[in-house]
Amino acid sequence: MTTTDPRFAVLGARPGKIVAVHLSYTSRADQRGRRPAAPSYFFKPSSSLAPSGAAIERPSGTELLAFEGEIALIIGEPARWVTPDAAWNHVASLTAANDFGLYDLRANDKGSNVRSKGGDGYTPLGPALIDARSVDPHALRLRTWVNGDLVQDDSTAGLLFPLAQIVADLSQHFTLETGDVILTGTPAGSSVVVPGDVVEVQVDAGSQSTGRLRTPVTQGAHSFDAAVGSLPAVDDTQRLEAWGSAEAAAAAVTKTGDVTGTGQNPTDRPVLDASPVLVTDAETPALPPELRAKLERVPVAGLSAQLRKRGLNDVTIDGVHALTPGSRFVGTARTLRFLPHREDLFAARGGGYNAQKRAFDAVDAGEVIVIEARGETGSGTLGDILALRARARGAAAIVTDGGVRDAEAVAAVGIPVFTAGPHPAVLGRRHVPWETDVAVGCGGTTVEPGDILVGDGDGVIVIPPHLAEEVADAALAQEAEDAWIARQVASGHPVDGLFPLNAQWRARYEAERNA
Repeated sequence: MTTTDPRFAVLGARPGKIVAVHLSYTSRADQRGRRPAAPSYFFKPSSSLAPSGAAIERPSGTELLAFEGEIALIIGEPARWVTPDAAWNHVASLTAANDFGLYDLRANDKGSNVRSKGGDGYTPLGPALIDARSVDPHALRLRTWVNGDLVQDDSTAGLLFPLAQIVADLSQHFTLETGDVILTGTPAGSSVVVPGDVVEVQVDAGSQSTGRLRTPVTQGAHSFDAAVGSLPAVDDTQRLEAWGSAEAAAAAVTKTGDVTGTGQNPTDRPVLDASPVLVTDAETPALPPELRAKLERVPVAGLSAQLRKRGLNDVTIDGVHALTPGSRFVGTARTLRFLPHREDLFAARGGGYNAQKRAFDAVDAGEVIVIEARGETGSGTLGDILALRARARGAAAIVTDGGVRDAEAVAAVGIPVFTAGPHPAVLGRRHVPWETDVAVGCGGTTVEPGDILVGDGDGVIVIPPHLAEEVADAALAQEAEDAWIARQVASGHPVDGLFPLNAQWRARYEAERNA
């Protein structure tokens, strides 16, 4: 039955299913650093189909919409348990396809790609079909252009798994029905596009061509609702895979100017719209106001004693001190990791909108930026501009086991900063900004995103969230007891039997407390 729905016009009818291959081209597999032994697949909804010329929207609040030029196979005769030798006979036609994906949702999907690749308009097909019976499936050419620039150019000779093998393999697991679509994977060159870009994909078989499948990218008005489902979230891994390489990710989102003290000013790189996206784990619990209020009343020394009673001794961030005496803070960890400086890695990841800048742009109110600098104090890990950004975002504090540049100006910003000390050198002297929102080692202890940190004149301590309420209550009780003991000592009583309380003094304390 033919259809008038423009989404399915090139096929003539709505397909029963769309099956997509994860990795199939040698060039793409080598780019990803893994070569699968056999093909693997995922499904896309038929509602994701779109004709040539239809726009695709990048949802509000996201940044990593990536294209993947592909060859789409359309099944003719149903196929079930067919051999590779016979499989191509079940393919009626082929056309150009674009397997768009929103990497902001990729981690949330945990491999299913339901949300990251199932959106409306995420599977453009067309504009014309090529009869499969008239072509050599080993000699098809695939090309993709972005804004007229050729970015993908490969052929099916570069497939890890021949097209007929993919059809045969799928037929082992379920019936491929007439009209079903198979997306056969993308070669190297897939990358991120932004509103205003135009992506075109074309498949050629000798003198035959599908023509160019054209998809303009627009900015969507709708954003995702945390009350309904998980929010978009990106990290360095998703950025690297979406852009295709660390170099592309660093270069493509570069902002003009050096705001971090890195010594970089890469004005010759392209400047794209790469507004910061909040990097967060939607499952990380916020610090409840009641618990925050309790922790604000307890000194770090008291918390340390309670954690020690529970077997936790390695929870202090050693070697850091308040840049401004008297500083105190409570907050949840937002982490940033630096690796030791290496010239080639710094060139790829040190400039532009790097991990350091993203961390300070993404920190939320009440969070603490925790920086792993390996105790290396021979350069700054932040300066006054980033301290101003953290304060503007409402951050609770900054903790770094490295140095601070522009120390007097940073102190004047007013945000609590705990550091191993000041140093005038820029970041790039010792460090490469590497990644955000991962477990880090700061001052000799491990800090995970969402851990609770408290800092005062005695230092900084890390509290596992599941123990925080218990530890806070116990520390407050101990503080009350210690205050009572201090009053007894101040009035002239000896400490023997009083500190700690023996049975006699304990009974007196309890009686006065309950009076």
